[in-house]
Amino acid sequence: MKVIKLIALTLIIFSVVFAQNKKPSAKKETPAPVVLKTAGDSISYAIGQNIFASLKDPLIQLNLDVLIASLKDAANGKPILTEEKTMQCLTELNQKMQARQSAAQKATEEKKQAEMAPVIEKNKKEGEAFLEENKKKEGVLTTASGLQYKILSKGTGEVSPKATDQVKVHYKGTLLDGKPFDSSYDRNEPATFPLSQVIKGWTEGLQLMHVGDKFQFFIPYDLGYGEMGRGETIPPATVLTFEVELLDIVK
Repeated sequence: MKVIKLIALTLIIFSVVFAQNKKPSAKKETPAPVVLKTAGDSISYAIGQNIFASLKDPLIQLNLDVLIASLKDAANGKPILTEEKTMQCLTELNQKMQARQSAAQKATEEKKQAEMAPVIEKNKKEGEAFLEENKKKEGVLTTASGLQYKILSKGTGEVSPKATDQVKVHYKGTLLDGKPFDSSYDRNEPATFPLSQVIKGWTEGLQLMHVGDKFQFFIPYDLGYGEMGRGETIPPATVLTFEVELLDIVK
């Protein structure tokens, strides 16, 4: 939690509680409505309104009496907590908030995975069936990892890239139903990237090529974007097909 937020929070609480603890006057007066005359007034009010909502956080568990005493002690220059102890308390609170946020994110992810489980299972079975039949086709080769590829045309190059190299390629990616999802040809511009920063199927497959070669790759989901896919573009646990032309190895 930011220090400025804590400061503002304590000031808000102090002002509220101080007003509530005042002795009642003989005649009850209706408080005048707040008038926001300047931009600073509006900002001040907005900050107060926003931060006061933090008081409802059960992790904070504020004791208003202790808080008021702390403000008075600090104002008098006589705090009972050292700076080290103060930072320890705030750090522990921050850690609890982060743990709660992580737990919420984990729960959301688990819920998403549970909802996607039937789709994942369906796509896995379809992918396995496709690859099983595809490997029987003429010209299709299969590596130890399960990557399948077919040589579409051979170039004149004699050099293959290493996993640490950058490559310049033209490519087209399609789903099993033939729907394209990405193409450098459509952009009329080759792509350049490090082989160490792409999906495993690409890292492995392009090292089988020489400059000028054109291959077709059939990439199992575990060598592609995994069980969860990638956003709306790549479905979960899906086999991907790429036509790749290795144009150059960029040193």
